[in-house]
Amino acid sequence: MTDSCPPHHLKSPKPYDRHDAVSYPPFPRSIPLARSHVAQLAVDWGHPHAASDAALLASELCTNALLHGCLRDRLFRVETSLTGTALRVAVTDPRSERLPYSRPSTADDQFGRGLLIVHTLADRWSVETLTVGKTVWAELDLRGVPDA
Repeated sequence: MTDSCPPHHLKSPKPYDRHDAVSYPPFPRSIPLARSHVAQLAVDWGHPHAASDAALLASELCTNALLHGCLRDRLFRVETSLTGTALRVAVTDPRSERLPYSRPSTADDQFGRGLLIVHTLADRWSVETLTVGKTVWAELDLRGVPDA
């Protein structure tokens, strides 16, 4: 496996208090690993109230990357960062030609609700196209002080 998602440097990176990045192989078993890891980071970083929403965001973003953005033998990366006001989950995959978009779904559809969940849970989310690949990120605003 090769890491097709090397760390990228934004023109003016957002300062953060905590940061974590893990690359995963493009297999379904990676999704619960990423979800658990992101939830544990939220707890470890003093925001257990945000753990379940952060885990769900990670799960949806990773699922989208796996279904629509991954290539065989290329890793995808999950970055979690914490600022004084927000917890961010960002998933980078190697395919920039397949950008996510919301689509209408019916009650019988088995797929197609991931971005609706992200839009509902996150205070902000967006897509950044990279030279190779894309990053889809979502942020949860942290209200109040960290939990003890």
